[in-house]
Amino acid sequence: MIVSKTAVGTSKKQPKYKQIINHIKEKISTGEWPIGSVIPSQRELAVHFGVNRSTVITALEELVADGLLEGKIGMGTVVINNTWTLLATNPPPDWNEYVQSGLHKPSQAAVQEINRDESNKSLIQLSKGELAPDIFPLATMKAVMQRVTDRLETFGYEEPRGYLPLRQALSDYVKGFGIDASPSSILIVSGGLQALQLIAVGLLHRGSTVFLERPSYVYSLHVFQSAGMKLSGLPMDQQGLMPGAISEQKKLRSGDILYTIPCYHNPTGVLMSEKRRQELLGVCEEVRLPVMEDDIYRELWLDEPAPPPLKAMDKHGHVLYLGSLSKSLTPGLRIGWIIGPEPVIERLADIKMQTDYGASSLSQRVAAEWLSSGLYSQHTQRVREELKIRRAAMLGALELHMKELADWHTPAGGFFIWLKIRAKVSMLELFSKASRQGVLLNPGNIYAQETDGYLRLSYAYAALPQLEQGVRKLSEIVASLSR
Repeated sequence: MIVSKTAVGTSKKQPKYKQIINHIKEKISTGEWPIGSVIPSQRELAVHFGVNRSTVITALEELVADGLLEGKIGMGTVVINNTWTLLATNPPPDWNEYVQSGLHKPSQAAVQEINRDESNKSLIQLSKGELAPDIFPLATMKAVMQRVTDRLETFGYEEPRGYLPLRQALSDYVKGFGIDASPSSILIVSGGLQALQLIAVGLLHRGSTVFLERPSYVYSLHVFQSAGMKLSGLPMDQQGLMPGAISEQKKLRSGDILYTIPCYHNPTGVLMSEKRRQELLGVCEEVRLPVMEDDIYRELWLDEPAPPPLKAMDKHGHVLYLGSLSKSLTPGLRIGWIIGPEPVIERLADIKMQTDYGASSLSQRVAAEWLSSGLYSQHTQRVREELKIRRAAMLGALELHMKELADWHTPAGGFFIWLKIRAKVSMLELFSKASRQGVLLNPGNIYAQETDGYLRLSYAYAALPQLEQGVRKLSEIVASLSR
């Protein structure tokens, strides 16, 4: 739950603890925090109001005495009444019961906290999988939007597969790395995550098994589990996912699809070799296991271009190819795509229309202009140059401050360094302590329980001086917890 910075609504002449009381009462009385809601933590309230925790505790104790709040073990402080229920004979609905019974599973608590804190500009963002604001091509984006609006005519819902000029531009674009796809085999989606959601509800039956690398980005989500799927992790090394494990796992359970990130894997940064890609596709074809290839980091190579995608080697319509502009240009456009056999694309397009009637028409036109004009290729070249500088800064800081405390590999592209802490320390304590000291990290165990002791560090977002500062603070925290 996020505390609104505009909702304080009390006179600054009042004592701080009274401001906190009035703020919480306002949230409760307006129904923003209904009965059963867990209010923000003492730490969040203290940071928001600029006070120490003892002031927050004083305010909470008064609200508990008034019968509005109650501390519950394992949950935090919960709203148990409001000013109306104290007078009413019939209690209002318990919205918390509805929230907990929804089909879509909530994110892990750590993931929810990270998602909240990623908007906090006072933190050094070593967690964020997004390009830094100073890399965003603002002037070019304004010029592209001006071109689009100058040519704009009446527009409304697009056809189910998406704006045809964008699909044609993508068809031309993916030919550059070996994928032959006509516009009719391309579906425009609102980012890569929606692609996964559509596949989960549109192609897989409840109880299906999704094979994937362990660790994997998908473990930090519940998109497949919410649709009734099971996840089965497969081992990987510095060449990528190990195909031999697929046949062994298939003997134990009926896997229905494989999800893989061959280019600059999230969270490990591993680049799957060309030989390993050939082996993987061969095994999947042999055991009739279809593949979701998530290739959103492809353009972020730093040393040399990545090997051709699995889809480029796919001669039998075995692979669904997922791409996006979110990592290489901006997540703000909410533009991604799925490439696959036409019957599959038609099925997913129908479900997308049932879900949201298509991605933004304006965003699709802007994306088409970026791709067809050649500006996107120019932009990604600059992005690679910037990321190369940032990777060097992060590696230099790790070498200076973490050499005796951790191990890591140099990624060939992407955003992330996968850091193994040598000492056995509590990652929850490390995460919390770093957050209190102004550094936001991604603990490895949100990507798989077995990766406790790892951290995913991003060099894409924080300013260069902050990269060094954040790693230095991390080293001090790890050293203190190792004693």
